[in-house]
Amino acid sequence: MRASDRAYRTLRSEILDGTVPPGSLLQEVEQSTRLGVSRTPVREALRQLAADGLVVASGRGTVVTAVSREDITALYELREALESRAAALAAKRAEEAPFRAIRDRLLDAPRLLSEGESGLAEYFAIVDDLDAAIEQAAANRFLGAALRSVQLHSARIRRLSRHNPDRLLEAAREHLLIVDAILARDAELAAHATHVHLHRSLANALATAPEAEADASDVA
Repeated sequence: MRASDRAYRTLRSEILDGTVPPGSLLQEVEQSTRLGVSRTPVREALRQLAADGLVVASGRGTVVTAVSREDITALYELREALESRAAALAAKRAEEAPFRAIRDRLLDAPRLLSEGESGLAEYFAIVDDLDAAIEQAAANRFLGAALRSVQLHSARIRRLSRHNPDRLLEAAREHLLIVDAILARDAELAAHATHVHLHRSLANALATAPEAEADASDVA
């Protein structure tokens, strides 16, 4: 793997999991020393992160972008359009086996969600696998590229939103309904179930995102 790819993946992971929070200044010299690479790979990594919308150039250097309430709402508007369509296509085109396997795992969600951080990580891994299965089943490379872009930013919002046990259980049931609709080859129900899930997830994200971080203004 190229040094620039390693630097990009490390910095992206740190931004998405909150290790490097919004407003952080990423200077080439400092990051090259920390990551053990030269400045050129760091510069290339920062360009990629800027293309992702995770950092922005400012008067002081490169800064990790904030996530405003307007950003959260706009992202969910796009997610609804993309993910509802993907679920409908998956209902028409999917092979059953991957979704039956995910369904079995989702049935275990209540137990996982009662086990703290380790169970929560396993539950989110199931959700990520469901997203990947829907993308693959939809079999549309342009839609897939758009889905991967919004999922990148969705990971930041997932971290911003405080984990509400009741909401997580509801979300698991909503994911199960989406899977059942796909297995039933019901495109309309799959799209509607996705719409309901995202509507409720948006309400939770707006209600639980920390005010100071969610409403932070852009760093000039």
